[in-house]
Amino acid sequence: MTGSVTKQGSVVDNLHVAEDQVDHLLGDEYEHESVPISARRSAFSVTLVWLGFPMIITGAMTGSILVLGMGFSRALTAMIIGNLIMFAYVGLLGLIGTKRGMNFALIASIVFGKKGYVFASGLLSTLLLGWYAVQTGITGALVSSTYGLNYVAMTVIAGLLYICITFVGVKGLHYIGLVSVPLFVVLGLWVAFDAASTSTASAIFNYAGNNGVATMSMGVGLTVVLALFIDAGTVTADFNRWAKTPAASLASTFSAFPFANLIAMLVGGVMTAALAVPNANPFGADNMFGYMNGKQMAWLSALAFVFLYVNLGSVCSHCLYNAATGWSRILGNHMRVMAVILGVIGIVVAAGNVWAFFIQWLSLLGILVPPIGAVILVDQYLIRPNAQIEADWRPDAFFAWAIGSVCAFIVEEGMPYLSTAISAALVASIAYYAIAKSRGVSVVATKPL
Repeated sequence: MTGSVTKQGSVVDNLHVAEDQVDHLLGDEYEHESVPISARRSAFSVTLVWLGFPMIITGAMTGSILVLGMGFSRALTAMIIGNLIMFAYVGLLGLIGTKRGMNFALIASIVFGKKGYVFASGLLSTLLLGWYAVQTGITGALVSSTYGLNYVAMTVIAGLLYICITFVGVKGLHYIGLVSVPLFVVLGLWVAFDAASTSTASAIFNYAGNNGVATMSMGVGLTVVLALFIDAGTVTADFNRWAKTPAASLASTFSAFPFANLIAMLVGGVMTAALAVPNANPFGADNMFGYMNGKQMAWLSALAFVFLYVNLGSVCSHCLYNAATGWSRILGNHMRVMAVILGVIGIVVAAGNVWAFFIQWLSLLGILVPPIGAVILVDQYLIRPNAQIEADWRPDAFFAWAIGSVCAFIVEEGMPYLSTAISAALVASIAYYAIAKSRGVSVVATKPL
């Protein structure tokens, strides 16, 4: 018995040694502590990490969905307003991460409690794992339908590649961005301009929607724009904790919202309005990937194949990085270990065609996620800007979160002309502030930096 225990202990010790050696080689990810200033990355690196996240083919698909449902001019308005809101939301949350050097799970521990944070961090980390599975599934589905290759095989290959990128850590996100961003800029703009050349600027701007009918309200449109990255935007501290200065933090956020996200959405939106295909299917052939393959040029199809894997590899690795960072804190493990475990789970889920539930994911995010970020913002900017991780549970934060989510559900079901995501965030903010005032907590507006 003693011998087996000793043997088991030596195996665990060896695993820890191996993990430490990998961290020494690839860099410490600081899952359980603040990132020291000496380990912070350059403004260019943090900006590149953010640029490579929303500048993706899925963003172009979302732009197509908006234009099909709202018409081009109204969709453009929703894109601009939604992305500016995202800049304010993500930018303010990112500054908290830069100030404290903490990832989202650590910041949530301050706001929701040493034990309570598990619910907020666990939810977001699981949703982001879901997005990893969705995007991996989209990769396999597009390659399978376009080239006649086996869906499961293509999905597994994609998932394994994306795990490898995530395993490298924040450096991996930097490197994939170096390849993904230029590819999207060149190919995305070519698709948009080539498609636009088949129509006129007036016809594109006046495109009324699928079959000439607009079916999506401005409120729903805004929710779609916000919900696409509301989960990753809420855990922005995972990325912005690496920034050295507030200016670098805000610049990196701006590079994503509105810049990269708006460009991606416009690529899809312009293409859809220009081609005006009846009953277009952005998740089928009616997207920039399908457009490139539709040209029937071997070199362009080969480039499209590489582009798809690289581009969706960027967003998948970001999502998996967020999920692994959150769960590594919850389970007291290393980010890289969790990236492998969660990545394999995501591959299994993706092989089951879960990406088809894309719109349902957006609806769920709009209800549950915005109140979390809203409560953190009010807590860290107005109520307790210098608070530390202390209490096990902070019920006030949970009450406000629940109130915001209930309100969002009511809006979702009964007031479709309003934005679910915005309603959830506003109500949660007001609720948390009111609860703090009712308890006699002094409220002092203090800059977090």
